[in-house]
Amino acid sequence: MSRQAGSSWSSWTLGKSGASTIGSPRTFDPDFKGPVADRSCTDVLCCIIFILFIIGYILLGLMAWVHGDPRRVAYPTDSNGHFCGQKGTPNENKTILFYFNLFSCTSPSLLVNLQCPTTQICVSKCPEKFLTYMEMYFMYRTRENYWSYYSQFCKAASAKPVKAFTQLLLDDDCPTAIFPSRPFLQRCFPDFSTKNGLLTIGNKTTFNDGSGKTRNVVELRAAANGVNKILDARAIGMKVFEDYATTWYWILIGLTIAMLLSWMFVILLRVTAGFLFWVFILGVIGILAYGIWHCYQEYSKLQGKPNSHLSIYNIGIQTDISMYFQLKQTWFTFMIILAILEVIVIVMLIFLRDRIRVSIALLKEGSKAIGYIPSTLIYPVLTFIFLSICISYWAVTAVYLATSGTPIYKVIAPEGQCEHENKTCDPEIFNTTEIAKACPGAHCNFAFYGGKSLYHQYITTFQIVNLFIFLWLINFVIALGQCTLAGAFASYYWALKKPDDIPPHPLFTAFGRAIRYHTGSLAFGSLILATIQMVRLVLQYLDNRLKDAQSNISRFLQCCLKCCFWCLEHVVKFLNRHAYVMIAIYGQNFCRSARDAFNLLMRNVLKVAVMDRVTEFVLTLGKILVAGCIGILAFLLFTERIPMIVEGPTSLNYYWVPLLTVIIGSYLIAHGFFSVYAMCIDTIFICFLEDLERNDGSTARPYYMSQSLLKIMSKQSSQTKKQ
Repeated sequence: MSRQAGSSWSSWTLGKSGASTIGSPRTFDPDFKGPVADRSCTDVLCCIIFILFIIGYILLGLMAWVHGDPRRVAYPTDSNGHFCGQKGTPNENKTILFYFNLFSCTSPSLLVNLQCPTTQICVSKCPEKFLTYMEMYFMYRTRENYWSYYSQFCKAASAKPVKAFTQLLLDDDCPTAIFPSRPFLQRCFPDFSTKNGLLTIGNKTTFNDGSGKTRNVVELRAAANGVNKILDARAIGMKVFEDYATTWYWILIGLTIAMLLSWMFVILLRVTAGFLFWVFILGVIGILAYGIWHCYQEYSKLQGKPNSHLSIYNIGIQTDISMYFQLKQTWFTFMIILAILEVIVIVMLIFLRDRIRVSIALLKEGSKAIGYIPSTLIYPVLTFIFLSICISYWAVTAVYLATSGTPIYKVIAPEGQCEHENKTCDPEIFNTTEIAKACPGAHCNFAFYGGKSLYHQYITTFQIVNLFIFLWLINFVIALGQCTLAGAFASYYWALKKPDDIPPHPLFTAFGRAIRYHTGSLAFGSLILATIQMVRLVLQYLDNRLKDAQSNISRFLQCCLKCCFWCLEHVVKFLNRHAYVMIAIYGQNFCRSARDAFNLLMRNVLKVAVMDRVTEFVLTLGKILVAGCIGILAFLLFTERIPMIVEGPTSLNYYWVPLLTVIIGSYLIAHGFFSVYAMCIDTIFICFLEDLERNDGSTARPYYMSQSLLKIMSKQSSQTKKQ
């Protein structure tokens, strides 16, 4: 190709974008042969800060490990802060937590979090029958075994019931009544059942609560709202486990097929990308055309019908939506909207057809690049391992921080009418204090773990630091993967003779360069993103905590803030992604790479928009295609629709359990493959734009693009020359 033709192409690409004044194209460098090999460390200060934060994070984890005790999560804790079922303690054989007065608990979350305002003790088994303290007290005179059974659910066992009922209520040594329960999550929950359509407990619908009141089972169900559903979920969980045990090898086979399909789809995109895109576009045009025709038909049917001439304004706001479809104005409005959309799509196809053609060619080029560097398809496994380590370390550290310290006890009043409520107390002497006298019925119960040392005072701060560094590390791992893949695919693009000039082990070389020279730059970009995500989490937390106390104006402002930071996060992700490509190619610091990437994209803003939409469509279609194909095969297999071909598992409790597992797993596998493909397309696209600005197609400055892109460029340059 001649130098003149190449120059006309470059001027066409810059002129069409209408943004040639943004930044300046990179000047020609005769020594540039792809990703720069002679590099120096970038953003060293941020690298040092990042390393110091990691060291501090490790020290934080060690400190939490020394002070924390995960047994506090594994074992229920009674009102005295003692573990139920812990070996080597008096509660070793008492593995279940029992609540004296379940009516004091208003929601299941209070039960699980051990914040129910009633006395809780460890027991070896749950009650199996109805019995009040008064009934036991009178029956004990004839049969002593009544007390031996009831005393299991008291604070301290004695030879006989020595306290009167009024004294019992004051000291809170025993429950006023017990009723049939069963253990779940190591806690005694009501044993609800349904008989003849009625909710019962122990075949009763009403019972005495021990204080002289007759209670309905519905009241108890309301006190433990949702608990019975959780109990029923245990049986469902067992059935789900049985289904997984029966179908695990079929699930693995399905996921393996999904991996092969994803790989085949990526490879075949070099010949199917254009076909898939144009089929989709024609489908959209056809659907819009059918919508216009349907709206016209409905509009015509309403001609002459009474009240169809009324406007939407005349009938006002109606709860029956179908009333609006009886108006000609509604269908006319729909028809106009669809017609406008149809015209927009057709006009965009006419004026952007050249850029769409280039985008499809880049998609095919990405498939070739992955074919020449297949090791890139394995890299998502390494990213998954790194992310798993980060998530596990964060979760373990959070648990150890949450369980650090000694038991803290607070005053809890069942009626919520005590001026001393939520004050710290000592359960050993609580009944002899003035608080017990001032607030009859109040209890000194275990609340949480804490302490008065400097470490315990900053537990909340440590949890925030733990979350922030976790976000920073997660974004760093993703950034490392993007920079590594960008370096590998840039090596492919800038090879003049493909694949002969591709350097050996491009993925390994790119990974080494990213770690050795650009840890600081990757940490800088991920720090910006982590800060924005942290602000979003804080806004969400404040929204949840202050939801009921907010005015309409404050809710509106908070909604605007959340929306703005959501947009900011996605913009920063987009810019960071392309900045990492520039870092992988030129080895410059983050700010300069981000600036160069931004200027390059703005000089080619229309190409960016078209390329982004085309790529997103093709990859989304690929994910749906892979998950859908595997899902259909799994459905036929698990529902025994193809016994003549292959005999699948029989007697499944819920066939949708392995089916959904296969579909979701297939989608995630396809997402992992296509994330590599998306990074490949972004890298080749950036290199393509750089190639156009650096070179002109002459012998001295040849293009590095492939022959397919060169052919499209030749057509465009010849058309521009004629014009």
